[in-house]
Amino acid sequence: MPITVHDDLQLFEIRTAGMSYVFGLNEKGILQHLHWGEPVAGRDLAHRLRSWTHSSFDAEVERECEEMSFWGGVGYAEPGLKVRFADGVRDLRMRFDGYLVETEGDLERLVLTMRDEHYGLTVRLHYRVAAGFDLIERWAEAENTGSGDIVLEQILSAAWSISSLPRYRMTHAAGRWAGEYQLRETVLSEGKKTIESRRGFTGPHANPWFAVDEGGADEDAGRIWFGALGWSGNWKIVAEQSSFGIVRVSGGIHDFDSEWRLGPGETFAAPAFVGGFTIGGFGGMSRMLHRYERERILPSKALRKVLYNSWEATAFDVRVEDQIELARKAAKMGVERFVVDDGWFGARDSDRAGLGDWTVNPVKFPHGLGELIDEVKRLGMDFGIWVEPESVNPDSELYRRHPDWVYHFPTRTGSELRNQLLLNISKPEVKQYILDFMTRLLSEHDIAFVKWDMNRTITEPGLGGFPPERQKEIWIRHVQTLYSIWTELRARFPRVEFETCAGGGARIDLGILRFADQAWPSDNTDALDRLRIQEGFSYAYTPGVMMCWVTDSPNGLNGRRAPLSFRFHSAMTGALGIGGNLKEWTDAEIEEAAAHIAAYKQIRPLVQQGLQYRLSSFRDSPLMAVQYVNEARTDSVVFAFLHAQQFAGRLPALRLRGLAADRLYDIGGLPEGPLALHGSTLMHAGIPLSLRGDLDSLLIRIRSREA
Repeated sequence: MPITVHDDLQLFEIRTAGMSYVFGLNEKGILQHLHWGEPVAGRDLAHRLRSWTHSSFDAEVERECEEMSFWGGVGYAEPGLKVRFADGVRDLRMRFDGYLVETEGDLERLVLTMRDEHYGLTVRLHYRVAAGFDLIERWAEAENTGSGDIVLEQILSAAWSISSLPRYRMTHAAGRWAGEYQLRETVLSEGKKTIESRRGFTGPHANPWFAVDEGGADEDAGRIWFGALGWSGNWKIVAEQSSFGIVRVSGGIHDFDSEWRLGPGETFAAPAFVGGFTIGGFGGMSRMLHRYERERILPSKALRKVLYNSWEATAFDVRVEDQIELARKAAKMGVERFVVDDGWFGARDSDRAGLGDWTVNPVKFPHGLGELIDEVKRLGMDFGIWVEPESVNPDSELYRRHPDWVYHFPTRTGSELRNQLLLNISKPEVKQYILDFMTRLLSEHDIAFVKWDMNRTITEPGLGGFPPERQKEIWIRHVQTLYSIWTELRARFPRVEFETCAGGGARIDLGILRFADQAWPSDNTDALDRLRIQEGFSYAYTPGVMMCWVTDSPNGLNGRRAPLSFRFHSAMTGALGIGGNLKEWTDAEIEEAAAHIAAYKQIRPLVQQGLQYRLSSFRDSPLMAVQYVNEARTDSVVFAFLHAQQFAGRLPALRLRGLAADRLYDIGGLPEGPLALHGSTLMHAGIPLSLRGDLDSLLIRIRSREA
């Protein structure tokens, strides 16, 4: 059993195959964290449960590693819970009131109950452990058991205390539109390091994932403490180091401009924040998260289909005859899914009009969508479509009928971003409108896939229809309503698959991935740029959900020219898609693309469901290489990419990972011809790479003879 409670010591121990997590109640009733790391005998730590006072300015220092910091008394760490009671009191005095251990299938959950000593406030701290995962899911839940409203000024999901280390390095993702998921490192010192979004969604500028190490960890080895938050709205993760060398990483819903009014009898649950520990370096961390996402988070374990999306070929000029021509070329290449993007509805000839009017454009589709869908299906593909239900153009019939349906302040003019405003989806009538048009669209047409986009941040956050004291609930209500809509649609249309997209990779997290089958990491489809974006993405998220397109050369964003093979190999490291203008591709390019797609279908289970090993990175080398291995270690594929050769230099041999040392493997895809080498040789001596010039690439296949 992963959860053990030592009642005689008031000690709580969570134990997995590779991790111990231990905390307990000290003599003051404070839930004091003791250990998170390699497995230990939990009872041995009971003597550490004690109060610690340095001076009158630093009393109860142990509260700096409290399991949940309740704002009040002499606690000054980042608060996990901060409230305002009906009488204006803002001080919490929480007392332990018992625990419960529950079993739910292969899950075990520890629930600790805390109650305020005077007011009707109950807080439950949840720790859920899945058998076979070295991970803990944590969240907090507040219940109003009194007679007056309680305002939650801040409620975070969890705080992770990290053992005292000589040095703390935090790794996280940063970026912007077209440059998401760039890896950054920060050495932590006294004070706070905050990563966050305050724009209404997960955001492209940061992602709610972190990793902390001692500064020496690499891909293959080193102690890593890490966590990922499941919330698709405003969020923050705060790494706080005290002057006593204690580091806590707290995370959850952002308190920026945010409050939640909890009425009598009501409960509010924070989103789950999953945390883990490994001695296997960043690669070990990623593989743990990937497996967890595939088995516990994603709504489906199905392999992602090879798709074609017509956006970059036609933009808003979507006409049935052009789409059919593209579909025929896509089918000839072996594409399995044809997706029509923006421009199929309303008066949608540009991004200035039509958004919100979800009826098929009769000029572009005089016989409705059925004509195109029937041809796509006749060609052996299924059909997908793009929508952006949360936004509206002022130049639309919907806005002219319902100008009060958007977020706004009565005395302010709304900011138009991409010529659009954001719908107040928490209004029941707006939510129903979205559910109704999506239900009609998916009921009346044979649609297998929906790309759900959001190209706008939240501005002028006025929550129409709600009283002034509830206006700051907008940031939470938007996400809750979005989840509710997706839950309803997935229940109504269980065979329809969904992609999350928000101006690129601005809404990807463990919250939305409970509903989305795949994710769009960036609008930047340049094959070289994408390798850096996809590398950062893979630190936290499985490649199986990472949609990657092959587009035209020169690339429309930066003008870079790249060989078709390099563009395909880059996109084949995730879920493969094609987005180029196939009408301009030559017969030779169509034929080459068909060969790449056929090869991808052979390796797709490895890429999407295998173990990923990042072998080399453009961050410190002209070579990037990534490997995928099946669980049995009998089958593997390696992608190697050369940015630019310099001074007639030769690349060092590439050492592989994850193979069985004593097995003999056949290696194919090398220019020099096939080889047969043992796993030990491949992993310790490596294989030579004959990559030359600029933007060269290889797909190398490794198969065990003992398979």
